Amino acid sequence: MKDWQEILRLYEKDNLYLAEAAQMLNRNITYEVPSFKKQIQKFEQSQNELDKKQAEYKKSENTAQSEFTALCKQLGIPGKKIKRELVERIIELPEIYDKFAKKAKSIENVIEFYSTFVQYTLGRQHDGGCVPMVKYICENGNVTTYEWTYGEPPLSIMEPPLNINFDDEDDNTNSQDTINEIDFGESAAGGINLGAIDADGAINFGDDVNLENAGDIDWGNIGVDEVVEGEIDFNVSLEESGIVVEDAGNDGGTATGNDALTILDNPATRNDFIDQLFELEAFLKLRLYELQGDSSKSLLTMSQFQEASPLLQLATLDSTQSMLDNVQVLLTEILDSRVQHLHNVKHSPRYVDVLTGVLKQKLSLVEKMVLSQKLVEQRIKEAREQALALQPMLKLVIQRTKELQIEIEQDISKKYKNRVVRLTGGVHTL
Repeated sequence: MKDWQEILRLYEKDNLYLAEAAQMLNRNITYEVPSFKKQIQKFEQSQNELDKKQAEYKKSENTAQSEFTALCKQLGIPGKKIKRELVERIIELPEIYDKFAKKAKSIENVIEFYSTFVQYTLGRQHDGGCVPMVKYICENGNVTTYEWTYGEPPLSIMEPPLNINFDDEDDNTNSQDTINEIDFGESAAGGINLGAIDADGAINFGDDVNLENAGDIDWGNIGVDEVVEGEIDFNVSLEESGIVVEDAGNDGGTATGNDALTILDNPATRNDFIDQLFELEAFLKLRLYELQGDSSKSLLTMSQFQEASPLLQLATLDSTQSMLDNVQVLLTEILDSRVQHLHNVKHSPRYVDVLTGVLKQKLSLVEKMVLSQKLVEQRIKEAREQALALQPMLKLVIQRTKELQIEIEQDISKKYKNRVVRLTGGVHTL
């Protein structure tokens, strides 16, 4: 006990304890309390930044999900097994093209108007006809390319197969190559037995052959005079001869490859058809521009068509606009994004892979954004917990600092006959 009292006496000697208490007070006010406040502020700022980042991730997720849903809706697929669903939608193309071919009949008057105009302008009929493919589809429908090329329908159609590999299929069949070896039997191991050959012996031909006494060949009783000369009978019918002559041309042919595809399904003929529709559209737009011009140009145009067909003379602004509307409706339907997607899916395996990759990439982005939101949410939770954990510690440090300041003021007051002592600034500024 005396030792402890001695320690206290030495500690209080020369006001050493006051110096240390003042140092602690200064350190708490200058460093400890501001440090706790900065840490809490940093965690709160981190929460705000993470909240913004989480909102951005959510926005990206919604955007990618909306784009995926819109594209799937446009393609008419649920988006579960993308490649299979795309291929299954190809069966809708024939029905779409048949409906389109029926609607194409609405522009027969446009074709007639255009052909009459070209014939009057050139003074003769156009070589090959004007927009022949559009005219053919209006008259015959969406027939095969074989029929368009040869002018007659095929007896059988063999469409080219779809060369599409499905990534979601499990191919458990493994082909194994079998190696067949030739079995020569036991004699093969021992070699071919040629028997005993006498190298010194000669070949025995039997009796000696006398080649010097050559005899004449007996040809029988055949004389030259006995040959009877006759004429070849050409009056033999094909039925009696058994020869079958097939018809010339392509009667009874089989449509294979691109010839088996319909005109609107074949990429080459489809592009020609679309180009001819654009040709009609451009012609009608030009005619509208001429009809909408000033009166002097209109009179000049009317004077130029005085000797033309009544079909050209009676064409008005409204009738031309109506024809243009019909052509543009067909262009809108044939160039519909869903139809083009299905067409490219059927004729381009690479396009299927690219389109599937785009959809899967959007799904992957959605999953990535969801995972990022979870990670950010976890970081927000950790930052909030750390900030809450520092709050009691900050309050405790401030409280202990206030108590220390009060004790210092009281000790100084005792040394000056209990005069009131106030430390300015200090903990009150916290």
